[in-house]
Amino acid sequence: MIHFYSGSGSPYAWRVWLALEHKALPYELHMMSFSAGDLTSDAYRAINPRAKVPAIVDADLRLAESAAIVEYLEDAYPDSGRPLFPREARARAAARAMIREADEYVAHAMETVVEQVLFTAADQADPSVIASGRKRVMAEISAFEHRGGEPFLTGATPGAVDFTLYPMIALLLRMEARKRPDLRIGEALGPRLRAWMTRVETLPYFERTYPPHWRAA
Repeated sequence: MIHFYSGSGSPYAWRVWLALEHKALPYELHMMSFSAGDLTSDAYRAINPRAKVPAIVDADLRLAESAAIVEYLEDAYPDSGRPLFPREARARAAARAMIREADEYVAHAMETVVEQVLFTAADQADPSVIASGRKRVMAEISAFEHRGGEPFLTGATPGAVDFTLYPMIALLLRMEARKRPDLRIGEALGPRLRAWMTRVETLPYFERTYPPHWRAA
């Protein structure tokens, strides 16, 4: 049994959650509270000294960092569920490159906007920083409109690339809908990405991974 430590709404934790479901792996979910200090407890720091989610404990292995966790799940359990990465070497390398692009460019721009919108008081937020972050986010998301295959980003089946990018875009769209309509992140989504998001949302396990606190508000 894998112990999975998540945080509601974290795009990085959501990535791992989707991967666990896709691989049909048995796991116990530990939903950590950001506000209650769960991440800074001694017990959790023993699992992840950086006090962030996600993390997993699999027997005597303690592992943090979402991309590394997804790679581990694929390598440690190759015959469980469905593959997270293409089997062919070049296709697999292309998938890893797309993940690095999402983590390096989309995520960094996303985090700039998240910090200003969700973790900075409205009267303290810097409009120029938000605008700069939004500009970078829009450019990076738009680039994916013309990347990858169909119906999913690595071709016929969903996998690690989809589970990396989707939660980032979903978080940005939620911020737009609930906090800052002027972000207009949806304008970066062309017809291919919109159709792709719908396909991810109709995966049979998607609803099980939906951030719990998003349901309530």
